[in-house]
Amino acid sequence: MDKTLKKEVFAVTGMSCAVCAGSVESMISSLAGVTSASVNYAGANVYVVYNPEITTPEKFVKSVQSIGYDLIIEEEDLSEKLAEIELKHLQELKRKLFTAFLFTTPVFILSMFHFIHFAYMHWILMGFSLPVILFSGSGFYANAWKQAKYRMVNMDTLVALSTGIAFIFSVINTIFPELFIRAGLQPHVYFESATVIITFILAGKFMEERSKSKASSVIRNLMGLQPKNLTIQRDGIEMEVPLVMVVPGDQVMVRPGDRIAVDGIVDSGNSYVDESMISGEPLPEFKSEGADVFAGTLNTNGNLIITASKTGKNTLLAGIIAMVKEAQSAKPPIQKLADKIASVFVPIVLLIASITFVSWYIFGPEPSLTFAFLTTISVLIIACPCALGLATPTALMAGIGRGASHGILIRNANSLETACKINAVVFDKTGTLTTGKFIVTKSNWIKDDLIFKQLLFSIEKRSGHPLANVIASLFQDMQLLPLDNFEDIPGKGIKAVYQSYNCLVGNKSLTGESGIFFQTGTKDDSSVFFTCNDELVAHFSVDDTLRDTTLDAVNSLKKEGIEVFMLTGDKESTASEMAEKSGISNYKANVLPADKNLFVRDLRQKGYQVAMVGDGINDSAAMAEADLGIAMATGSDIAIDSAGIILMQSDLRAVAKAIRLSKATVHTIRQNFFWAFFYNIIAIPVAAGVLYSSLGFLLSPMIAGAAMAMSSVTVVLNSLRLKRVNL
Repeated sequence: MDKTLKKEVFAVTGMSCAVCAGSVESMISSLAGVTSASVNYAGANVYVVYNPEITTPEKFVKSVQSIGYDLIIEEEDLSEKLAEIELKHLQELKRKLFTAFLFTTPVFILSMFHFIHFAYMHWILMGFSLPVILFSGSGFYANAWKQAKYRMVNMDTLVALSTGIAFIFSVINTIFPELFIRAGLQPHVYFESATVIITFILAGKFMEERSKSKASSVIRNLMGLQPKNLTIQRDGIEMEVPLVMVVPGDQVMVRPGDRIAVDGIVDSGNSYVDESMISGEPLPEFKSEGADVFAGTLNTNGNLIITASKTGKNTLLAGIIAMVKEAQSAKPPIQKLADKIASVFVPIVLLIASITFVSWYIFGPEPSLTFAFLTTISVLIIACPCALGLATPTALMAGIGRGASHGILIRNANSLETACKINAVVFDKTGTLTTGKFIVTKSNWIKDDLIFKQLLFSIEKRSGHPLANVIASLFQDMQLLPLDNFEDIPGKGIKAVYQSYNCLVGNKSLTGESGIFFQTGTKDDSSVFFTCNDELVAHFSVDDTLRDTTLDAVNSLKKEGIEVFMLTGDKESTASEMAEKSGISNYKANVLPADKNLFVRDLRQKGYQVAMVGDGINDSAAMAEADLGIAMATGSDIAIDSAGIILMQSDLRAVAKAIRLSKATVHTIRQNFFWAFFYNIIAIPVAAGVLYSSLGFLLSPMIAGAAMAMSSVTVVLNSLRLKRVNL
């Protein structure tokens, strides 16, 4: 790509459907200097490639604002601002839904029980319906008008037309009933149709927005790993400054328990640093003078002074954040099936309704205007998207419920739709294929005397090394011995003296430096050695353990025809051994977060539909890059927020179950759309009056409403079958 071009991701607010995303995308793309713009409706952001010498983000803002949306380009406190906007929008939607439910309930009850009839009942129904139409449903009408101005239609268009015309028709019959009475017709009202449809659709939108709000928190959580303020030494003066004011060359003080805020080099001090967010490996790395450290990692037990080398956007953590943003935004927006159908269905319904009105008005019997109005209303009511709107959410609710019973949490419709297409699954190793917890897998005592066990226990209990507790946990109710000359040698082990015993506990590097050499037949990189007076007393193999379900899970995926891959930051020897135990032939060792991201991208470029299964922050960019992210519930919040599917019970067999559930749910959704349209295909022509000339039959709006309700019942019953699907 041309080096003069700049790539940035901006948050977009005000979008309510995939068509809105298309409008934003086309407006920005049309600006001079913009090479490309890709809007992700689900992520509420836009990924723009542009020439900063020709155009600026401020021009993007003006362009987007001109069509009723907004763009957030400032980076300071961006996460807080986005959270505030999302919360405000969700609260507004909640108020609208509550109002709709509150006023729709009496309308529905009074309309359904026909024996409840009294004077001014139509006026009472109209009074209850007004808040639903004017407040709760206002967004549908505003968005439909906005789409109409750009000669576009979507589901909001059909909702607005069907509910709006049903409401207006009912208002006319309420205020001027004599118009229909003079024609020998009953002045029916359809307030319940208008209000119930708006309430159902709002409920679906509320669930969708709540899911989007939770899903978009991944970037905010990543940014939360960067402390806002930190203590630095500059020109010999110690001061506390905001993170944005730190520059390369500053000396940053990091206390135990603090997150490191910059990339840099340790100037003084030593400590164990938890770098699992980078490497994915649970064992903290020892850092001393001259060691590299990275932003977002956690200092566990010592004071460090770090000379900053990279700050702000240039840190490794900022790079991970950028990768997540780019991966989420670069994907083309996945348009809902209902919106795709609506793009064809809505214009056809409008055309049929228009033809119906004109035909009856010109060729129909007297009163032709009344007949034209009635048949047109019947067409629009029977084409009302109630069943179409229920087709997806009812299947999703049933599918999600079935998944939850198997420990599978599906977070959004896009993930469910994508899962059925997966043909490659990439597993992170530590914490995913394995438990992420080190245990002693093998112990061998050469001298099995009580005194030596007491010595080892006493030494390990005083150690600050993460593996020390693993060794110490082998002993219970053991007596602590007083030790002399205790020396903790970072990165190697411990020296200690008890009476006449000179002891070493550590790796082979420590024993070698002390002139002690032996052959054990074990892997040195996962072994802990215990020597006394230059003789080997015991050695232990300490390793991460494979989950009980890993092998079954991998075999199950292979039976589904899915290729399985493993990525790990471990050494080649460890990776090879774990891949063999897991039954995985395709693996890659010594992998950093950027490498995982590139690996997934390469698979997708080769034509694979990829699912990335992980548990750590270091997996989040790869999970965002993949077609589907699957997280372990025991993993980090960042990984969970990046995922479309979460395995609540850490049972890897659920990956294959999730794919099978996806196939069943998507199949059910397609069946639902068939049933939703089956009634329309038959009933719309009847509602338009095709049987009137031959049979004298004219479908009244009331019967049209009943047919619409029947299609909804059929869709719901079909969706409920998912509760019994075999996974």
